Amino acid sequence: MEIITRGFQQALSLIAQGDPTLLQIVRLSLGVSGVALLFSTIIGIPLGSWLALYDFPGRRLIIALLYTGMGLPPVVVGLFVYLLLSRSGPLGDLRWLFTPQAMILAQVIIATPLVAGLTMAAVMGVDPAVRLQALSLGATTRQATATILREARVGVVVSVIAGFGGIISEVGAVMMVGGNVAGRTRVLTTAIVLETRRGDFALAIALSLVLLGLSFLANATMLQLQGRLNARLSR
Repeated sequence: MEIITRGFQQALSLIAQGDPTLLQIVRLSLGVSGVALLFSTIIGIPLGSWLALYDFPGRRLIIALLYTGMGLPPVVVGLFVYLLLSRSGPLGDLRWLFTPQAMILAQVIIATPLVAGLTMAAVMGVDPAVRLQALSLGATTRQATATILREARVGVVVSVIAGFGGIISEVGAVMMVGGNVAGRTRVLTTAIVLETRRGDFALAIALSLVLLGLSFLANATMLQLQGRLNARLSR
């Protein structure tokens, strides 16, 4: 109990003092996960919508692969990205290994199936008559799809939140491809692992509290935006 109390006190102290090391770790964590989530959203939402709205040969296979990706162990992603970016790998010339770019690539691979799979489920939950009605009223395919996404907006927002939650708290893949280099690739999760191994449990708890706080703030912000969007569309 004493360790937890000290952890709370140290977390508040680090935040109140604006500890430079903590701020650098927080900035990098948010930067890496934010860029990864942006790419995952750009890829995942159209992919999920496409799989939900269109039937074509091989669709079941792609969905099966998508479901597999949703449960893909992060360490497997880390190994895959490591081999791709190693000197002898096909992308070795990029020299991304142990850089934030490698961490972003790994997080995109982790988050995209989550965003796409949950978006697909949300779009499939919308009454098909909505799309047919939009098309019969003269909407283009893109406009009809936008109408479906607007009807499924709650599920789509949940997919983005799930994607963010899946990568901000991820440690295995970013540790493997980022290397946990101080000042360059050390993020909150890898810093927590490092301090725990050092036996500095109070600091590890402090970093954990900061991570939980950031996750809560991000989710609360998204829910707030979702509420505003619902209110605007219901007018």
